[in-house]
Amino acid sequence: MRSAPTIRGERRPAGPAPGAVLFARYAYPPNALGYCGPGDPERLLGAATQGGDLRELSALASQFEGAWPYLQLIAAATGLNDPLDARVVNAYWLGNPLLERIPVTILLSSLDERFERRTRQDFTSIATAVLAGGIPHHSFHVFAVYPWLGLLRRGMEGIPLEVMDRCRIRPGRVVSIAGERAVVRSRGLTFQGGRLLIGEERLEQVSWSRSGLALAGELEPGDRVSLHWDWICDRLSPQGERRLTDVTRRNLAAVNSLDRPGPAVACGA
Repeated sequence: MRSAPTIRGERRPAGPAPGAVLFARYAYPPNALGYCGPGDPERLLGAATQGGDLRELSALASQFEGAWPYLQLIAAATGLNDPLDARVVNAYWLGNPLLERIPVTILLSSLDERFERRTRQDFTSIATAVLAGGIPHHSFHVFAVYPWLGLLRRGMEGIPLEVMDRCRIRPGRVVSIAGERAVVRSRGLTFQGGRLLIGEERLEQVSWSRSGLALAGELEPGDRVSLHWDWICDRLSPQGERRLTDVTRRNLAAVNSLDRPGPAVACGA
């Protein structure tokens, strides 16, 4: 029997949210684990679930050294003034048509400025992934910039695949809810023959609220949702689910086309 969770607020419709709030929903899970961003995840959780001063949220977002430059890039390349415009944030975390408007030369220049010195000769693989069709969605950073795929191809098992699977934004369907945990059906990453692939469906247990604060609002079995690390971040429309799947597969195809492993050095948060 489905238990009745304690939630502050009502069930939100799946739809637009202020860009800063949308950013906070997806930035909170890794921040709570200490992987990136400022050192006060509770502030971010409150902002993501209850709203707040958008200027304060903007200041918090700019401290995410991995994501923030991508938001700046997408905004500048598409003629939008605000990196936290909801369209820009949606493009980075979930994918939307803005990504098709980013010139390859601008993306390459941005990545070169950020990572060439850190990766040295390994930067070639990042640039090649862009030329093979990679786009500035969060999954590109996970697959092409972080060291995990390179480590997988060098024979390290276990952790690299698990981290990439959890770090990417992935779609799922809520199966059941008990307390502040949920069971979600999603597809995991697999590694076969040197290639990253979307595998078969599996069940995973994730958080959907903490102390009554829920990133996605109240949930019901059957809801389409997006996940980041071990949290449900938002509810997805069918179109949003398709776009997220499509951009993820596009970046997978780009890194799978590389002849040599990706970077085997850490490239920042």
